[in-house]
Amino acid sequence: MNALEQGIITASYGRHYLIELENNGGLLQGFPRGKKNEAAVGDKVICERRSNNQGVIVEILPRHNLLYRSDLFKSKYLAANLDQLLIVLATEPYFSEDLLGRALVAAQANQLTVLIVLNKIDLGAQLANARARLNVYRGLGFEVLETSVCANPEATHEQLAGRLAGRATLLLGQSGMGKSTLVNLLVPEAQAATREISTALKTGKHTTTLTRLYTLPEGGVLIDSPGFQEFGLQHLSEETLVRAFAEFQPFLGSCRFYNCRHLHEPDCAVLTALARGEIALARHALYMQLLAEKKR
Repeated sequence: MNALEQGIITASYGRHYLIELENNGGLLQGFPRGKKNEAAVGDKVICERRSNNQGVIVEILPRHNLLYRSDLFKSKYLAANLDQLLIVLATEPYFSEDLLGRALVAAQANQLTVLIVLNKIDLGAQLANARARLNVYRGLGFEVLETSVCANPEATHEQLAGRLAGRATLLLGQSGMGKSTLVNLLVPEAQAATREISTALKTGKHTTTLTRLYTLPEGGVLIDSPGFQEFGLQHLSEETLVRAFAEFQPFLGSCRFYNCRHLHEPDCAVLTALARGEIALARHALYMQLLAEKKR
């Protein structure tokens, strides 16, 4: 067996991974051993070098979390060993509250700090509507920052740099929200790093499908993921789903039935709170949708 080396996965594209080796050991293009792709960007791994620039991942070291989405047929790993989730929305184009809600559930299930960024506030036509749609999330205690990456980059950088320093942050957002522009603002060398990653993985113009880890100038890392249009949570248990809705917490344990699912049961404390307006209808509707997807 060749010598084993340790590193961190800094990019993934299909079955290809880019591994940054410890002690300035350089970059290695890694492949999973066997058919399963079980590694994610942010994972610390042990690999066996097979040539000057290629190796096989032989072990994934213990991780403290793994954020991923799943449906009945497949799972998509997003990133591992995270501290927080940065969700980028915009006044235009119209953002999906369904996707936002699902990302928040995933974050709560993994005990991640959440920052919601409302970008493009200089496009004032839809600003009031976007703010109104986010009021329910502010009420739940999620921090919402308002930015204009293009019109006011200095203020945006000042708002975010301190909150990202020293932490591992995953950047999520739909296409068109200004995510790539934000990455280039926060990581001045991002374009050069992307070219280097693309060359190392031989992905060419398909870099938009890469998940990439960038080291921040102030310390910490920022992981950029491709824009997404769906966020399945098939892998989360019903108990985890219930506890991922923070507004349900005060009422859990007060229902008539110990195994209440908070759907239509009599004397359900969650449904009573919903009727009183203490839980938003849209949030409970998302909860019911997630349970229905699991049943299917």
